[in-house]
Amino acid sequence: MTATDPARGVYGISVAADLVGMGSQQLRWYETQGLLTPDRTPGGTRRYSDDDLVRLRRIDALLDAGLNTAGIAMVIDLQDEVDDLREELTRAKRP
Repeated sequence: MTATDPARGVYGISVAADLVGMGSQQLRWYETQGLLTPDRTPGGTRRYSDDDLVRLRRIDALLDAGLNTAGIAMVIDLQDEVDDLREELTRAKRP
């Protein structure tokens, strides 16, 4: 059995919105704010990945904490940078 790629867009917008407990318009708005960039089919249909769903849940948690979209973008960028640095450090420590 092969593992699925969590970055591969497989969910339509209504399914993705349902899975994270949001409305489709909310997902579209996050995209216009630059917080999310789902894959697109050749016809332009949005396709959300498991990674996108994780990101949407992070966005929701940060909104609940009182951040605005600009603050959320900064926090997510910093969190992603820290994760990348940790991964790089882990690889560097391997024999």
